[in-house]
Amino acid sequence: MPQWLCNQLMRAFQQKDRRQIKLLNDCWYFYRTKQGPKEHDSGSVMQ
Repeated sequence: MPQWLCNQLMRAFQQKDRRQIKLLNDCWYFYRTKQGPKEHDSGSVMQ
């Protein structure tokens, strides 16, 4: 997961901003589908 996305997700969770969490979650899944199967990690959210 890119560091900028990780930082924004942490901030959204700390602020309990559900709208932002949903938006960033959608961004992450979109990013993962565009990356293809070559670089999927083992399900960990933070690296």
